[in-house]
Amino acid sequence: MGLHKKRKIMIDVLIVEDNEEIGTLLQDFFLAEGYDVYHATTGEEGLEVFLDEGAKVVVLDVMLPGMDGFEVCRAIREKDDVPIIIVSAKVTKEDKLNGLILGADDYIEKPYDIDILLAKVAGIIKRRYAENELKCGNIVLDKVRRCVFVDKEEKALNKTEYALLLYLMENKGKVLSKEKIFSHIWGCESESETQTLTVHIKWLREKLEKDPKKPEHILTAWGVGYRFE
Repeated sequence: MGLHKKRKIMIDVLIVEDNEEIGTLLQDFFLAEGYDVYHATTGEEGLEVFLDEGAKVVVLDVMLPGMDGFEVCRAIREKDDVPIIIVSAKVTKEDKLNGLILGADDYIEKPYDIDILLAKVAGIIKRRYAENELKCGNIVLDKVRRCVFVDKEEKALNKTEYALLLYLMENKGKVLSKEKIFSHIWGCESESETQTLTVHIKWLREKLEKDPKKPEHILTAWGVGYRFE
């Protein structure tokens, strides 16, 4: 049996820009908005990072040393349908058509308004990923890949632990009774005892909380049940 390779949490925004000043500026703006960002300075590096870690949005320059942006766009599109925004000083009609034909979702001329780019990226992430991902502090639950990350590190949850965490996170801020949680996870006809819920809560806390004895996320509502914060 081969070793299990842990999945990495997907980068929010992958910037592929050879101009160090522009790339760093873009990175700083996206970081200020709370995104997880990687700045690659060559097409080869950007493609390697994407294939290794993935990204929710790729912001791609065209005029890059070695492998240019059009080649990167083509290579990414052969593997994935990730949204790609080309930002380039190459502004002829032929350049724009080429980028769009190769699979770019948008083509923005340099120089551009950073607020417009931020708004475009925010809109893409909200429309495409909001329904598939739950975030709370340092915990991220990916409903598509059915995996959970804490501080970007994947945590191994069994099927029941995952279902329990999903239910709690989908009802963030609400106090859920033990009976309601048990019925939702194990079913009314289950022969398990409610003590099973307590055990699974303990296991989740050990995997997700910094200090399981003083949980910050999975809180006990004494005499009632649990609340996720």
